[in-house]
Amino acid sequence: MRLSLLLGRRAAVALSLLSLAGAFTPAQAQTADSRPLRLIVPNQAGSGVDAVARSMSNGLAAAFGRPIVIENLPGSGGLIGTQQIVRAPKDGSVLGMVSSNHVINPFIYKHVPFDAIKDITPISVIASSALVLAVNPDTVKARSTREFIAELKASPKKFSYGSAGNGTVLHLAAEYFLGEAGVQAQHIPYKGTAAMTTDIIGGQVHFGMLPLVVAAPQIKAGKLRALAVSTASRNPALPDVPTVAESGIPNFEFDSWVAVIGPAGMAPQLVASTYQKLKEAMATKEIHDSFVAQGFTPMTTTPEQTLPLLVSELEKHGKLVKRSGATAD
Repeated sequence: MRLSLLLGRRAAVALSLLSLAGAFTPAQAQTADSRPLRLIVPNQAGSGVDAVARSMSNGLAAAFGRPIVIENLPGSGGLIGTQQIVRAPKDGSVLGMVSSNHVINPFIYKHVPFDAIKDITPISVIASSALVLAVNPDTVKARSTREFIAELKASPKKFSYGSAGNGTVLHLAAEYFLGEAGVQAQHIPYKGTAAMTTDIIGGQVHFGMLPLVVAAPQIKAGKLRALAVSTASRNPALPDVPTVAESGIPNFEFDSWVAVIGPAGMAPQLVASTYQKLKEAMATKEIHDSFVAQGFTPMTTTPEQTLPLLVSELEKHGKLVKRSGATAD
């Protein structure tokens, strides 16, 4: 996703799009009190999104002036937890932290009990993360993306790639790469990133798009070879690894992200104050350093920027799901 371009190009339409998030009434605004703020994470404990939430808890508590209670509500790719977010009170006492899967699920599940845009109040995208095109160094000869594309074209039925499951970010990122490169490879879905990474290292599959935080240690240990990063710019964690766009696929850009949302219908002044407190927490060195250590790039898009960005991401991922033919496992 082209965050920098999207923010500039689409912010102008944000105010008209905000009507999609629900009708706002000033009477709904409430000031923070001593009640804990519930932060619902629709992912299991120990997941990447959960790690982000927990690394922020102290900073959020200080900024909001109230305790933070993180509630993990995993299941159905995040649908169970997100359903609780959209049904929550509109007084700012409940927020949610979602990932890119929020805009993927509507296309891979037959029944989604909420609208990914109309039933939420966007607060901020707080982090993005690069993915790494990583290959097994023993089974793949290529040492660059161009060489790898040539190798794939020469043997279209030989190569396979792993993902964390059908319709996941890692699956769609790989399909995006293959589609843009005009090549094919067999998809091998796993039940998570750990098993996928183990099998790429072991040579059971040839390559994959891996989260930076997962790939970097294995690359430095020589167990994986990095060909490119998915973002528009090189990543400081792997400064010598070029981008996919630098490597023969112009304009290629793909990353995963984490966003804070609330239920639809939060009052405008409450949305503004929630964003300001979130921005205050994100400005602390503790949170910044923890994000970087986890392979995330910290950011704080405004509510006006966040809505059109989510709309654009929904459109993009819908096209990728259609291309991949992915359905929920």
